[in-house]
Amino acid sequence: MRQPAHGGNLAWAAALAGCPPDAILDFSASISPLGPPNSAIAAILSQIGNLKHYPDPNYSELRLALSHFHQLPPEWILPGNGSAELLTLIGRELAQLAATILITPAFGDYYRTLKAYDAKVLECPLISSEQRVLSAELPVLLSTQHWLNALLPLTAVVQRPTAANSTHCGLLLNNPHNPTGKLFSRDSILPYLEQFALVVVDEAFMDFLPPNEEQSLIPVIQEYPNLVVLRSLTKFYSLPGLRLGYAIAHPDCLAKWQLWRDPWPVNTLAAAAAIAALQDTEFQQQTWAWLPPARNQLFQGLAEIPGLQPQVSAANFLLVESQQSTLQLQQKLLKHHQILIRDCLSFQELGDRFFRVAVREESDNQRLLTALSGEWGVGSGE
Repeated sequence: MRQPAHGGNLAWAAALAGCPPDAILDFSASISPLGPPNSAIAAILSQIGNLKHYPDPNYSELRLALSHFHQLPPEWILPGNGSAELLTLIGRELAQLAATILITPAFGDYYRTLKAYDAKVLECPLISSEQRVLSAELPVLLSTQHWLNALLPLTAVVQRPTAANSTHCGLLLNNPHNPTGKLFSRDSILPYLEQFALVVVDEAFMDFLPPNEEQSLIPVIQEYPNLVVLRSLTKFYSLPGLRLGYAIAHPDCLAKWQLWRDPWPVNTLAAAAAIAALQDTEFQQQTWAWLPPARNQLFQGLAEIPGLQPQVSAANFLLVESQQSTLQLQQKLLKHHQILIRDCLSFQELGDRFFRVAVREESDNQRLLTALSGEWGVGSGE
């Protein structure tokens, strides 16, 4: 079976481990271990009788729930079949520009959608190729305010474009950044809205930060017709199997995208679960209380294993540098412990010396740390 490009491929992992898929402890997909919320499950069950009807093509109730959640008019919100579907629509939009600046290392799906429409891609790395991602200078390079300021005087990219030329380009980035987990300040991104024709900020992991800490651009969306914010409802609420995300952008832009896609992209059960989850403040508070100590436990445990170097993260995952092949480590963990970690082979800049792990509950985190300690001892002596 082919090596997966994404995390969460339990069929592949089970085949390699020689066990049923439900026996795999999955650290490869950055999904909250606390859900799905009971409220979402109850909402799904309540809608079983409505499966004989088509969904509302305008998703009026879902858009209204999202508009209340973000304090925006409903016409500024477009639900989709996961943020991946919406990203495909955005790729078509970006392909009409002269070029798209892509912050790297980048989520593989960005390359997929840009390649699908023959968009010109100009990679802009977080750091120079001469520096290791995990050098001693990393905390400075990837601090919130300094990161984009250091990264994007874009005069070093696109053959030193003039200000006029840059207005014909797009910019695509995610915040918090995947796979590093770094959080960029809102103020550090705002200047680029004046420089680019289209700025797309993927905030798939932003809801893991409580409202007083997040750096979302949603509060300024109505000020910038060239800004698109992508959100996912599947990671925070543990609903990846339902495929649900949404885009927030100018209504004219969303109306155009609506014409490009198939009807009824969001199913009835997903819409009902989303409405219930958005209103579940107890689950939201529970998640914000769970993540920091669980993430710290995992970070400290990884840091204590010689040869592993975890990175500080604002999200529900950690990027780790390893002194041995992470592909071999991944296979050992699967075969000996039925644990799946996310290799970083799909991130070209990282390669076989990095892996990413989701933050899970304390007992799961400890099981991973114990397995890593054992396999590292075996691996380091080979």
